[in-house]
Amino acid sequence: MDRKDLFLEIGTEEVPARFMEPVLKQMEQIGTNLFNENRIEFHSIKAYGTPRRLVLLMEGVEGKQADLEEQKKGPAKNSAFDPQGNPTRAAQGFARSQGVAVEDLVVKEFQGGDYVFAVRKVKGQDTQSLLPSLLTTIIKELYFPKPMYWSSKDFRFARPIRWLLALYNSKEIPFHISDLDSGRVTHGHRFLAPGPFEVKDIQHYFQIMEESFVVLDQQERKHLIREQAEEAAESLGGIPALEEDLLEEVTYLVEYPRAVVGEFSRDFLEIPKEVLITSMQSHQRYFPVMGEDGSLLPNFITISNAREDVQGNIKMGNERVLRARLADARFFYQEDQKTAPEEYVDKLKNVLFQEGLGTLYEKTQRIVQLSEFMADQLGLGEEEKKIASRIALLCKYDLLTSMVYEFPELQGIMGREYTALAGDKQEVSKGIYEHYLPRFAGDELPESITGSLVSIADKIDNIAGCFGIGIQPTGSQDPYALRRQALGIVYILLDSKISLHLPKLLGAAVDFYSMQSLTRGKEEIISEVMEFFRQRIRNIFLEKGLRYDLIDAVLSTGFNVVTDAHSRAVSLSRVIDEESFSRLMTAYTRAANLAKNAPEEGSVDPGLWEDPAEKSLHEAYQRISEETAAELSSQNYDEVLKQLAGLQEPIDYFFDQVMVMVENDTIRNNRLILLREIRDLFHRVADFGKIVTTHS
Repeated sequence: MDRKDLFLEIGTEEVPARFMEPVLKQMEQIGTNLFNENRIEFHSIKAYGTPRRLVLLMEGVEGKQADLEEQKKGPAKNSAFDPQGNPTRAAQGFARSQGVAVEDLVVKEFQGGDYVFAVRKVKGQDTQSLLPSLLTTIIKELYFPKPMYWSSKDFRFARPIRWLLALYNSKEIPFHISDLDSGRVTHGHRFLAPGPFEVKDIQHYFQIMEESFVVLDQQERKHLIREQAEEAAESLGGIPALEEDLLEEVTYLVEYPRAVVGEFSRDFLEIPKEVLITSMQSHQRYFPVMGEDGSLLPNFITISNAREDVQGNIKMGNERVLRARLADARFFYQEDQKTAPEEYVDKLKNVLFQEGLGTLYEKTQRIVQLSEFMADQLGLGEEEKKIASRIALLCKYDLLTSMVYEFPELQGIMGREYTALAGDKQEVSKGIYEHYLPRFAGDELPESITGSLVSIADKIDNIAGCFGIGIQPTGSQDPYALRRQALGIVYILLDSKISLHLPKLLGAAVDFYSMQSLTRGKEEIISEVMEFFRQRIRNIFLEKGLRYDLIDAVLSTGFNVVTDAHSRAVSLSRVIDEESFSRLMTAYTRAANLAKNAPEEGSVDPGLWEDPAEKSLHEAYQRISEETAAELSSQNYDEVLKQLAGLQEPIDYFFDQVMVMVENDTIRNNRLILLREIRDLFHRVADFGKIVTTHS
């Protein structure tokens, strides 16, 4: 049969913008799955959406279901037929249960035996007869975070549905949902061309949309918004700050986008630009305009859902609203400065950080202790240690300012601004902002060592505390964003090349909690958190392009110092295709295979050597162990790997000349201990047994 196009429009009250992108993906997925399950072929599927409508277009829908052949396995052949070939009661009963004649049963081989099968052919139905049920199912399976009832308690949707339009080419598809019947009527822009309009066919629908001020395709709307905003900003000598999430949100707030330029008093530019930008973006959904030098211009761009603003009413109305917002922000900015940072810190005593983990003031004191602990571990000078301590003391105080209460997104930013105005050093102001970094995947990282240490301290305190009272992440649940914070710590360590010992840092974090706070033991917390970090480290190493087997080989021998583990993995990646690596793997494999039989305790006794090959291997091991000690300390693993490859020859000579597994326990164990020590030297870099040496 001929293929036809299928069209569905769900007309609604304005759906929240944040619902739109997920529900359009759902429509495509549900439609695809449903038609595949019902054996109806189609060429393509596409969902469109505006605030007032959800549209699904399926092109090239087959006019008839594909036929289906069903096979049901029955009893074994020797149970279904007697020796003369006559059907038994078992065969007759099976045929009857499947609705086929007993003579139509067929015998087929299955898993080494012969069985009878009932074969039924189901003829496909006309697609058109199935569409009412299929379209109803698509609508009812759509999920929204906060659906609502409006006419009955039988059906919920994001917002009330006002009309349903369903066409199969030009033919109307009738179906019923709640108190609505589908038809062939649509509506245009709510104010510019409300309709109703009767739709002849699918092509006519798109023509109506174009003529009634509805840009149906969300990608086209987004392009128009971007293009108009850029043109408007260019006319002002600037560029628009087109934050992607806001751009997508605005795309689903309008059906007919038109950029309108507004302005505000230059007097407001005395406020930090982040405050002005947040006011415009978060509260008003405006696009700020930036100068070429990165400064903020006293202008904004709003996207209206109307034709040209000939009278200027849209412009004036938005300017009036923004003026009030910015006046509030300026008031907060001025009032906040009347209280010294230290006074805010003292007020943190009245703010709970986390049930069971004390107040924000107590958290601040722990961050100070952890920052000083890390500064000592890294051997920083007294001045840097003082700066880190000052950052840690002040890092949370801006949470109590009016500005951050009004605009939570500005935490850290206002701390930076206010401490600078209060006369603190630039390093302190910058560090307060940096200690929140990174805030999300791909975010910037702290630039200063002091800001990095306070950021790590804040995050490790959160992780140790949550694990310590048993609220660690489980499955997909991570309400305190501990995974993101662990990733942030690893990113900072690698980016700033900070060689901190993670278990020691965790131990300090646990110790700095009062013993009454945590309900679990120190060693248990450290063990679980280190395993938690292992997966985060592995993912980051994979993200950096390192091979999975090299990562596993490195992590299995320790990742207490993340930078060290990364250096080992990078060095392995550099040398794995070199000829020397093959010699290294041979040396390791021969030693490690027998080393697993060695006693766990004890050291080599050179007085027990019976063959020159034993002495030769021991001397080679001692020499290379001494020569690589400094290289291991400086993380020069390229040189370490080169030296380890030099053990192949004495190891081969040893195995050619010496029988390791002799009956004499003392001699045997002495040889095994030597091999164990050689293996352990290799393990200072990686467990080479986990490396896959052949790749397709």
